Amino acid sequence: MRDLDKMIDEALGEEESELLRQIGGEPNLLERGLGMFGAGVEWTAWVMMGVQTLLFVAGVWAAWMFFESVEPVAQLRWGFPAAVLLLMSLMIKLAVAPAIHHNRLMRELKRIELQIARASRR
Repeated sequence: MRDLDKMIDEALGEEESELLRQIGGEPNLLERGLGMFGAGVEWTAWVMMGVQTLLFVAGVWAAWMFFESVEPVAQLRWGFPAAVLLLMSLMIKLAVAPAIHHNRLMRELKRIELQIARASRR
């Protein structure tokens, strides 16, 4: 993969390389995740994050109660909800991954469009 990146850098012109340096490198995972809050569906991301946080905290509390209980019936009463709440929290978190991937693809397509536009001007 590094060889491919090197070949692309060599193929780019000086002007395009300067533009890409100004844009910066690929954002890391945290920057991509926080980028979801600036998109057009900002309120959806906030709701999903709030619900995910609430489910996670409730799941951790139920897991704590599970480990504190000594009777098998009480353990079932706390263990099953703990597992379900934590899995629901994980599912909501994973639901954001396709949107992050979509934003990454759109950024790459815009970069390719820019390169095509510059090449057509030459």
